[in-house]
Amino acid sequence: MAEDRAVNPPNPDGQAETVNPLLTRREFLVGAGAGAAVTAVAAVGIATISGRGAVVTQHATAPAGAPVAPPGQFTDPTAGRMLNLRVNGQAYQVAVPARATLADVLRYQLGLTGTKIGCNRAECGACTVVMDGKNVYSCTQMAFASEGKDILTVEGLATDTSSFEGLHPIQQGFILKDAPQCAFCMSGQMMSAYALLKTNPRPTEDQIKYALSGNICRCGNYNHLWDAVAWAAEHMA
Repeated sequence: MAEDRAVNPPNPDGQAETVNPLLTRREFLVGAGAGAAVTAVAAVGIATISGRGAVVTQHATAPAGAPVAPPGQFTDPTAGRMLNLRVNGQAYQVAVPARATLADVLRYQLGLTGTKIGCNRAECGACTVVMDGKNVYSCTQMAFASEGKDILTVEGLATDTSSFEGLHPIQQGFILKDAPQCAFCMSGQMMSAYALLKTNPRPTEDQIKYALSGNICRCGNYNHLWDAVAWAAEHMA
């Protein structure tokens, strides 16, 4: 009963009033972006993907006077617009709300769910992707700021996911060295490892530890992670 009163306290007239419960930070951000999302969808239509790696297509024309900025312009900070992204070597065009992060677009609009959202505030590293050769937190990388960048997600590592041989050496190493436990952080860990090995093919153990220090493993399986990266370094060479 106490809980019911907290949610619906009586007003002076004896009528029950509905009080919204407290929102999490992510729920607040999603709610705050809902208005921009509706504006963007109404203006440019719903964008969908017709197939793996296919170009996202626009299915409706913008009505006259819709607040959608053309490519290369950002006149209204609350409006969305069509955005051209290059992810895993494929070109995508998608209607993006103004507040959307790269992680949001990758997961919820492009369907690349290998990129995880954990803390959603650039601390855990589960959302790590490689952009122009550098590992970045996609949960705080704005989608608009990602246009023109070369983006690599965990889906872009393997050449053939149907066989062990078709996996990237980093993925093979993570399997052979028992790096995953719950595996939630693994995609981010692998992308940080990829960025390291592309710039330093023969890292020391200390360099591996430093390179992965921005990625948290809640299972505490760090020694296996470091062994996996060392294994990958040997076999990539």
